Amino acid sequence: MSTTVFIPIITVDGPSGSGKGTICRLLSQQLGWHLLDSGALYRLTAVAARHHGIPMTDEESLKVVAAHLDVQFLAGTAAEIKIVLEGEEVTDAIRTEAIGADASIVAAMPSVRQALLQRQRDFAALPGLIADGRDMGTVVFPEARLKVYLDASAEERASRRYKQLISKGLSASLEDILLDIQARDERDMNRSISPLKPAPDAVILDTTQLTIEEVLEVVLDEAKHKGLR
Repeated sequence: MSTTVFIPIITVDGPSGSGKGTICRLLSQQLGWHLLDSGALYRLTAVAARHHGIPMTDEESLKVVAAHLDVQFLAGTAAEIKIVLEGEEVTDAIRTEAIGADASIVAAMPSVRQALLQRQRDFAALPGLIADGRDMGTVVFPEARLKVYLDASAEERASRRYKQLISKGLSASLEDILLDIQARDERDMNRSISPLKPAPDAVILDTTQLTIEEVLEVVLDEAKHKGLR
């Protein structure tokens, strides 16, 4: 008789700039667990399709690509998550405007979304998984033992993004970033499929006045309380 193996999962959802990417990377490092950056999967599907010469109009082929993405998210020790697709690092390549446009087309295809839902669930493996996204706790891993929802004021999130861009030597407008974040919040929270919202049993943290270290401490304490460390 087979027994089901319990795989510990911590989901971290929230809007852009709430700190979830950084927290997930640090949690992965601290716990030694696998990492899933769900927001990158549509971009990765677009990159993989380009590598294999598949047009963005071929939904059937794109569905197959999405279902079999050969991708790894590596926390490492750097400030950003390293993304490896089919053995090639694509961390920066997936962030281009062209790939973003392709990803938007891909994300509108129901069969691709369904394929990626299963692909995301396939990331769950021992010793555990840290899942970063917008519907990880509500749709993808509703059975996760610990669900975290990070939030912060739109102004604070815009300020963080502005400082990040400036630190990289890029030009940026704080006003434009704020408008973009507000528009994205509106879309994410009011879309008909998988809207951005906390799971009913999520631990909700407003990170506006908190440091990354303080947020990490709270989440690790919650993980200990749930028997996950």
